[in-house]
Amino acid sequence: MVFSLKVILFLSLLLLPVLKSSQVTLNNNGYDGIVIAINPSVPEDEKLIQNIKEMVIEASAYLFHATKRRAYFRNISILIPMTWKSKSEYLIPKQESYDQADVLVADPNLKYGDDPYTLQYGQCGDKGQYIHFTPNFLLTNNLPTYGPRGRVFVHEWAHLRWGVFDEYNVDHPFYISRRNTIEATRCSTHITGVNMVLHECKGGSCIERPCRRNPKTGLYEAKCTFIPNRSQTAKESIMFMQNLDSVTEFCTEKTHNKEAPNLQNKMCNHRSTWDVIMSSEDFQHLSPMTEINSPPRPTFSLLKSKQRVVCLVLDKSGSMYREDRLFRMNQAAELYLIQIIEKGSLVGMVTFDSFAKIQNNLTKIIDENTYQKITANLPQEANGGTSICGGLKAGFQAISQSNQSTSGSEIILLTDGEDNQMSLCFEEVKQSGAIIHTIALGPSADKELETLSNMTRGHRFYAHKDINGLIDAFSRISSRSGNISQQALQLESKTLNIPGKKWINGTVPVDSTVGNDTFFVVTWTIQKPEIILQDPKGKKYTTSDFQEDKLNIRSVRLRIPGIAETGTWTYSLRNNHTKSQLLTVTMTTRARSPTTLPVIATAHISQNTAHYPSPMIVYARVSQGFLPVLGINVTAIIENEDGHQVTFELWDNGAGADTVKNDGIYSRYFTDYHGNGRYSLKVHAQARKNTARLSQQQNKALYIPGYAENGKIIPNPPKPEVKEDVAEAQIDDFSRLASGGSFTISVVPPNGNHSQVFPPGKIVDLDAKFQGDRIQLSWTAPGKVLDKGRADSYMIRISKHVLDLQENFDKAALINTSGLIPKEAGSVENFEFKPEPSKIENGTTFYIAIQAIREPNVTSEVSNIAQATNFIPPQEPSIPDLGTNISAISLAIFGLAVIVSIF
Repeated sequence: MVFSLKVILFLSLLLLPVLKSSQVTLNNNGYDGIVIAINPSVPEDEKLIQNIKEMVIEASAYLFHATKRRAYFRNISILIPMTWKSKSEYLIPKQESYDQADVLVADPNLKYGDDPYTLQYGQCGDKGQYIHFTPNFLLTNNLPTYGPRGRVFVHEWAHLRWGVFDEYNVDHPFYISRRNTIEATRCSTHITGVNMVLHECKGGSCIERPCRRNPKTGLYEAKCTFIPNRSQTAKESIMFMQNLDSVTEFCTEKTHNKEAPNLQNKMCNHRSTWDVIMSSEDFQHLSPMTEINSPPRPTFSLLKSKQRVVCLVLDKSGSMYREDRLFRMNQAAELYLIQIIEKGSLVGMVTFDSFAKIQNNLTKIIDENTYQKITANLPQEANGGTSICGGLKAGFQAISQSNQSTSGSEIILLTDGEDNQMSLCFEEVKQSGAIIHTIALGPSADKELETLSNMTRGHRFYAHKDINGLIDAFSRISSRSGNISQQALQLESKTLNIPGKKWINGTVPVDSTVGNDTFFVVTWTIQKPEIILQDPKGKKYTTSDFQEDKLNIRSVRLRIPGIAETGTWTYSLRNNHTKSQLLTVTMTTRARSPTTLPVIATAHISQNTAHYPSPMIVYARVSQGFLPVLGINVTAIIENEDGHQVTFELWDNGAGADTVKNDGIYSRYFTDYHGNGRYSLKVHAQARKNTARLSQQQNKALYIPGYAENGKIIPNPPKPEVKEDVAEAQIDDFSRLASGGSFTISVVPPNGNHSQVFPPGKIVDLDAKFQGDRIQLSWTAPGKVLDKGRADSYMIRISKHVLDLQENFDKAALINTSGLIPKEAGSVENFEFKPEPSKIENGTTFYIAIQAIREPNVTSEVSNIAQATNFIPPQEPSIPDLGTNISAISLAIFGLAVIVSIF
């Protein structure tokens, strides 16, 4: 009997929430804390707020009945941007911010349409990141094309809150069923309709016509569309077409279509949406509200974003003298004040040891003179104990003494020490409404530190010994307003160990989306190096051009005049000392102009805390506005408290930990645990040799092309198309560094190779097709350990009945794979075999699935089920309606052809 850890792995994956700090809670059947945020670029429009309210009110009633009286929307906050006029009814936000809102209202980067969608890239059951509505969607009549807005909101809420997926598939709109009929990809199959080609235009006139079958595949032609009947009786499913009047429920086990080649079946192992929803933490212990027929009306709060207020709370206790920590803290804090914090922000500073002292009340950052007033008070000596609560209370005081509310203000707390009294101020922290970002410096920083950031929705960071960890942390703490053009971006962050009297060279690309407010900074540990920096046009900057700080914290910086030249910048550094020393190079910049959206990279881990042997997933998102950036190299660097680093590439290939191929989300499992404690995450995204390109957003709400009513087709306006040169535009070479914060691992056994506890990864993209009398398979190779290394062997099984593979894989017929040697994880695998001794006739369908094996006898989960149908094209083009039997109408004239479907 083959031993498998797949059940353990599957259960642990279900427990992996995608890390997004949402305030939403479900209390007594009502959802509280929902934040809908309007982007600062959206023009002021009172109608927009009114329509948002109407959408939520409608959605609440629809959700109540869709969840069988289990849930409704109770309290919603609408976050108004600073760019709108102030009104008396607008309140001050607490931790609510644009970048952590549940729903974003913002224009798309390219005007390719107003499809609502949810950014969702976790595993089945994981919460999504946010729902995106455009102002145009909320302000215009979309009823024919999307259905009522409230219903659309519930469709997207199911993605966001419960981690279910769409039950349609725009890439595979039709498939061959096990009954040998052509079916529209849908759930449930009780939804009826016709298959038509709409808006076929020639010579200035457009027509609708029935679909023809593709003579090579047996499926309908590429332009064919499923048109639902206006009148339906089916109640399911909201994740297919919530716009239909009859649809009020999610697909259950009884009505779920397990055959459909959609993302719900792929990601959730053919489980119904209702099964996944009922397994969520929301509903496991929640009873229906049987005593009422409709839910209470939602209540709304209007919050207006305020000017950014930040107070640095910095540790200067005795332990900060160790390992140059005080120097490194000052270097990073100075960089933050000069290069990262947005102009116009209010900034204060507190230092603390056994006692706390306000060094600066809030000062508005306007020019060089204002930030120098703050940097002049950075601590030069370290002594005394560690009173974290004292520092926080002084931070609150510095804010309130400057006539600012602590609510919605930010505190950056940096410490290397412990304070066993810290929990005594937790309640005061909660009541303050402030957002606290924590930076743990070194392995002895208080273990409860992250509690502060978790309870206030702040960032959490861990920095080891080199200055880059601190610089990376400070660089991540940018404005949460949604105004990306104001945010500082890291182009380079590197530590170099240079031997005495030696030179070292490097390059940094500056792309056309950035270049404003660009700084090049060098730090050292012993002696100031010699520096040469050259722009793409050959202009050189030397050591004398760099400004040395006045606090003797061993750093120099150059602010590039004007807009930095686009192209490759080169630098050369010479260690003037006789001994080796560590030099660091940091380059930051901002968007080229307010109208140019820069390419950005963000990163995070799937959990803040994990218990061995739970695997983690690293995510990095690379985008320009809302458009994904594809075809680049993304590397993750993870460091533990001992300074042990693990570097590995992240993938956007739709395999392993990556949910969707080519969506700009680069993912990978992390299992290389080296001890307990804190780990830091950083990602480096870079494009070289014009490999990067933009792509349209995937996972959109279904645009309804029209309806069939009384034997007639009533088409909706055609969806706006994007020119290929815009949708797949090439972009410049670029480089981005981004901190993914910190996470904590516990109960890791000492010594040994801990990754071996994990099985090979599940194959999720198995594809099959007939070629003559043989079946050709292709898939992405998993690893020996999830998506790392090389599996030892494969087990492939085949059946004419899909349930054989779904329910009893081990008893299906085995294919001989003795000549199949697995490739390295991430490689494309190809395998061909002849299904013997089966008689292959026209319409014969085979189902195939695969497991990867690591000796001794550790197997992956069973892959997705691929389908290969032998199709012999007919002599005459035929027009079968939905459900027409293929073999009954097919005539053999062209020989065998291919049908592919992925379950």
